[in-house]
Amino acid sequence: MSGYVKDVTPTEVNNMLKENKSISIVDVRGPEEVAEGKIPGSYNLPVNELQGRMNELDKDTEHIIVCRSGGRSSMASMVLKSNGYSVLNMTGGMLEWTGETE
Repeated sequence: MSGYVKDVTPTEVNNMLKENKSISIVDVRGPEEVAEGKIPGSYNLPVNELQGRMNELDKDTEHIIVCRSGGRSSMASMVLKSNGYSVLNMTGGMLEWTGETE
């Protein structure tokens, strides 16, 4: 069970944003992908820099991990969870995101 990461859908994340919930969204795509549009307020931490930079994330906060399609975010979520972080993996990634982008 310890390796299991809970999933959250893009719709659920969008609803949380609409309700002004205080949520942390971490986008693990590369900077060039993020430049094409990201979820407003999300923090870019490319998956290939995760090991060296995960200390930038607050362990007391639940983070929603996002990528393009859900693959990298799933991998990043497992790495973060194994290091004691509380994470949700956004399934479908930005491909299924219908909310606003910045």
